[in-house]
Amino acid sequence: MKRLVLPLLLLSILLLSACGESEPETLATAQPIEAGDSCHVCGMLISEQPGPKGEAFMDKQEQPLKFCSTMDLFAFLKQPENETRVSHAYVHDVAAAPWATPDDEAFVLASEAWYLVGHDQRGAMGHTLASFADRADAETFREEHGGELVGFDEIDLELLGRLGRGELGDGMGDMQHAH
Repeated sequence: MKRLVLPLLLLSILLLSACGESEPETLATAQPIEAGDSCHVCGMLISEQPGPKGEAFMDKQEQPLKFCSTMDLFAFLKQPENETRVSHAYVHDVAAAPWATPDDEAFVLASEAWYLVGHDQRGAMGHTLASFADRADAETFREEHGGELVGFDEIDLELLGRLGRGELGDGMGDMQHAH
């Protein structure tokens, strides 16, 4: 009997430790922009606006908050009260469709995208961030439209403020950053 105690104890420990493991978390998927959807920040009808849009899932909710531009998305995401509540966010890949009509089949995780700020294209309320799944596509867009290449972690309220004030507008920015 004593010989069985140690193996049974080890087996019990292994089984209990396996109970603590969970399935990898599945992220809610991006939702299509519908005709009546309005921007969570400004209230504008999203589908009537040019340029890439965004969606944010708060606290792992199933339905996203939708935004008429990547500028409005990041203005929301970077607010201190929202940063800790965001589960994940999506942005349109600009390379997948014309600027005026982003493709809802081409949403990419915002945290994995590349962004151009200060280019010459306009979004819902003027300057916005052009979002790309691939750096090479962002570089190609930059050659034609100007701007600064930035990664997700480089986007902060100071950068958004400069963009909103037009300090980075019309392709005048010329810095390149690493992702």
